Parts: sequence; structure tokens; C-alpha cells
Amino acid sequence: MPRIEPLTPPYAADVDRALRRWMPPGVPHEPLALFRVVHRNPDLASRMFALGAGLLAHGLLPAIDREIVIARVTARSACAYEWGVHAATLAPQAGLSLEQLRATTQPDAAASAPWSPHHTALLHAVDELNDTAQLTQSTWDTLRMDYEETQLLELLVLIGWYRTISHLANGLLLEEEPWGTRFPTR
Repeated sequence: MPRIEPLTPPYAADVDRALRRWMPPGVPHEPLALFRVVHRNPDLASRMFALGAGLLAHGLLPAIDREIVIARVTARSACAYEWGVHAATLAPQAGLSLEQLRATTQPDAAASAPWSPHHTALLHAVDELNDTAQLTQSTWDTLRMDYEETQLLELLVLIGWYRTISHLANGLLLEEEPWGTRFPTR
């Protein structure tokens, strides 16, 4: 049971509009439990929306790169909730295979599936930031070969944002969405 209950319908008109805005058009699911909890504080929700939607819908990173990073960050954070949401929806749309998604949950993700060199560099970047809150110069140099400065800035924010989202979902004890992909057990 979550520590803060998600809002349930019927929603106030302004909350309903806000929640619909957070969900992609035509999605057959109710708004995510995470969104419905955050909307208990509408001011916070509106501030979070700008960054979250910007990273997903208007980002500079290729979708597959973004989803590799999100899968690895949420897996390293043991956030089954957010990992499962992306694994069921955005990750397959971006081109991630089930084998690659499962690999993001393994201790050595880079060796657990076939990855391109720049995808391996992304996984190493997530792991280094997770473990030390720093990037080695060699990882940075490898990333610079494939990404422009604007993309590198976005990458660092993306990693931090999904770490924040993972802490939020884990701290709230959110249960996995019923339609989400189940987090692999070791």
C-alpha cells in the first residue's frame, strides 16, 4: 500500500486536465499512480511537469539512448515501478529489445546484452554516477565522441531526474502498475 494514496476519480476539473496532459494521447490506462500522488501537491506537480515532459517529448537525445539511460537508472535504484512503466511502453517504442531491457537490471549491464559502443558508454556513465556521483575522464571523453555539449548536459539531467523519480516512487512504496512490465527477479 502506498504511503500517500493516489487521487481517484472523479477528479476536480483542473486536476483532470493536468493529469490528462501528463499522459500521452490515446493511452488506454488511467493516469499513472505516481502522477496521481504528485497531484496532491498541484504546485509541485506543475513544476515537475515542465522538466519531465521536456525530457521525454522535447529532448535532444535519441529515444533509444534516453530509454537505455532511464532503464539503467531505475534498475540501479531498484525502482520496479518506473522501470516497469518504461519497459512496457516507451522503451519498446524506442527500439529496446526485451533482452536489452532485462540486461539493464543485471550487475554488469554492458556485458549482459549486445550493445553498441556508445550505448555501452551510456551504461557506464549511469553506473559511475550511481556509484560515485562523478564521471571518469575516460567515460566523458567516450561520450563526447557521440554527443554534442547540449546533449551531454541533457544526459546528466536525465540521469539525475530519473534518480529523483526513483527515490519518489520507492519512498512512496508505489506498487507496480498492473499493465507494467514486471521487474526481473535475480
